[in-house]
Amino acid sequence: MKVKETSLSEAEKKKLLKLLTYEKVRGKPIYYRGYEKVLKGELPPEAVMGSSELQAIIISLILKYLFKNLPKDFIPLTNELGFMLSPQNFRSLDIAIYKKDEVSTPSDKYTKKPPIVVIEIDTKADLSKYGSFEEYMYEKTNDLLNGGVQKVIWFITKVKKVLIAEKGKDWITTDWNKAIEVVEGVSLNLEKLLKDEGIKL
Repeated sequence: MKVKETSLSEAEKKKLLKLLTYEKVRGKPIYYRGYEKVLKGELPPEAVMGSSELQAIIISLILKYLFKNLPKDFIPLTNELGFMLSPQNFRSLDIAIYKKDEVSTPSDKYTKKPPIVVIEIDTKADLSKYGSFEEYMYEKTNDLLNGGVQKVIWFITKVKKVLIAEKGKDWITTDWNKAIEVVEGVSLNLEKLLKDEGIKL
């Protein structure tokens, strides 16, 4: 879908901006990175809403590992799960780990149930209103922990670092060649997962 900005009515623009909303924080939308090019007709919405090849590979490898190694009463959910923190606040989650009984009767709307663990790989958000990626990452992490998530793990591809945040504990930043505990008894080493699949970064 290619459109020119001048050809959009206010109603059409509002509808498109709703589609391009990645998250909402305290009533203010955070759009997908590159959304302005969609409004100008330079790109279709799918071009900015999709994951990069690198993000997709990392998420796939982590999910493959989790499905194999998590205890049977846990389940990882993906596909940018929408997590409603309040009526004017929602966040998109790359991977959200739940106990199976918590999602045994799934809704067709964004969930209000906090995951036990959230795993994020970079972001697709437009960060023009933030001073840095770190500012966005820390804000989102705080929102998730305050919303009931027990642990938030960020894999940051450009610097090959991992942030591990738990409520009431010091946040830890380490290299992604270290084993990171996801839940008790289950740790993953992203560098090893990549190497085992023959992927070089």
